[in-house]
Amino acid sequence: MVKLCSAPWNSRCPPTRIYVYDMIRYGPCTRTLMDLGTISALKGLHIPSKFIPTSTMTTTEAYDPCFEPPFELIISTLLQNHSPEIDNNHKLSPTNQTLMYEKQDYNCKFTVLPLVDISHLGLEEGHPMREECEREIAWAAKDWGFFQIVNHGIPRQVLEQMKGEQEKVFRQPFCVKRAGGGKLLNLGEECYRWGNPTATCLRQMSWSEAFHIPINDISRIEDESLRSAIEIFAAVATNLAEKIVEVLAANLRAEGTDYFRVNCTRDSCYLRMNRYPPCPNFSSEVFGLMPHTDSDFLAIVCQDSVGGLQLMKDDGTWASVSPNPNALVINVGDLLQAWSNGVYKSVKHRVMASAKEERHSMAFFYCPKSNTVIKSCINPSIYRNFSFLEYRLQVQKDVKATGDKVHKFFL
Repeated sequence: MVKLCSAPWNSRCPPTRIYVYDMIRYGPCTRTLMDLGTISALKGLHIPSKFIPTSTMTTTEAYDPCFEPPFELIISTLLQNHSPEIDNNHKLSPTNQTLMYEKQDYNCKFTVLPLVDISHLGLEEGHPMREECEREIAWAAKDWGFFQIVNHGIPRQVLEQMKGEQEKVFRQPFCVKRAGGGKLLNLGEECYRWGNPTATCLRQMSWSEAFHIPINDISRIEDESLRSAIEIFAAVATNLAEKIVEVLAANLRAEGTDYFRVNCTRDSCYLRMNRYPPCPNFSSEVFGLMPHTDSDFLAIVCQDSVGGLQLMKDDGTWASVSPNPNALVINVGDLLQAWSNGVYKSVKHRVMASAKEERHSMAFFYCPKSNTVIKSCINPSIYRNFSFLEYRLQVQKDVKATGDKVHKFFL
């Protein structure tokens, strides 16, 4: 059994190695250094040479056992689990090549999302510029499922401050992050996520880590600078989400447009701080974040200028989104697609792993309370009624069984 071992905060491993406990040979209290080749030899596993880190990596590219999650150790385990399908020439059978090492498409064309000046919603009702803004939002949600907004009300310096504080949080030792973010965050163990615990092959592996922060828990964050920046982002994002869904509801002439304000509260919405570390050895084999749709009404994302977000187009191909550091990204979630009877699109998207650059983002998820019933505002409905709790439980079941959601459950 191989288990991750914590290391001193300011130490560095040799570029191709990771700290592990070899509990079979040395006992549970002995720390040793092994590279992936050593692990494969111990386990009798033939790993293709392209998956073994090379000695030409720079120090900054090295796997750091201090604050980095043990991604490469997990990958070696996934390779081991599929070892019977690797022949003596380190080649995969055609049947399993797509399953295990599906090459990611880095040659996608860049696309520019629709850009909306959201400040025009502050104009008086009936003003031509406000009405044009409302039409742009409805069109983008219907035809794209994604769009960007500018003049959103969050000062640039606040966003820069938030990014800097995020970096400080993620640079804490892995064991501290796993315990809830230490003194900087003061949150529970369940708030930290990394990789994909249900992954059974490389294409299901996410090379990223995140802190999941319920809105009501922001006040628990002890770092004042981080807390103040997040509070500003959460307050503005909540207000923006309410305005956007009201515009989308009015466009469908839906009755009872207070449905969202009543059901989406501070108790049900949350933030997620994301970090996508450089992935020098596996960037063409794993995702930064697996292809997925969002399990909410609406998401509002602040991303840096690194890029990596891709959307699936109607023809099944992928398009890379050009990052705009002055804009927030808005995307429609599954619940809004069901509520609108399919008028607004929840689009599958993913984040590509980068071989050299680190990426950060902050996302706000506009979610309802668990007992909220999602009912189409248009009849006849193509979706059956379901509660948000029922939806989440079904998604968990689907992902565990298939690695993805099964949307037909709601038809």
